[in-house]
Amino acid sequence: MSLPNPDDALVALNFGIQIDGVMVEYLQKVEGLVIEQDVIEFSQNSGQGIYTTSKMPGAQKAGQVTVTRGMTDSGAFTEWINDSIQGNMSSARKNATIIMMDYEDNPVKRFNMRNAWCPKVEISPVTAGEASVLTETVTITFEELVIE
Repeated sequence: MSLPNPDDALVALNFGIQIDGVMVEYLQKVEGLVIEQDVIEFSQNSGQGIYTTSKMPGAQKAGQVTVTRGMTDSGAFTEWINDSIQGNMSSARKNATIIMMDYEDNPVKRFNMRNAWCPKVEISPVTAGEASVLTETVTITFEELVIE
């Protein structure tokens, strides 16, 4: 998986998300995609009495992303959200993947989230007389993020 021209960069408008291999439709935005790990600082004195400090990588931290999408009647996505909110963790914890695609919709980069589930859902304001699309903003928390 690579871009056809090595000078090309990925564009922000071409992405998707899969939940256990099922593509979620009508995505508007994904934000908060962060990989972070602890930093271990180790201080010691050498045999000659010289104080030294070194830093080493620690454990990777769990994280979360926020996905905004047009509200639809997608049964699979709604069921996953409901399982999470109701605490049915045996069925709520799923593997999810954010996929970045090239201009021809070929996958180029994947962000794989292990044991992902939804602790929060926010619905856009509903206003009488408003001519706008309803959206749902879903927070997805995960235990591990691996980039492919």
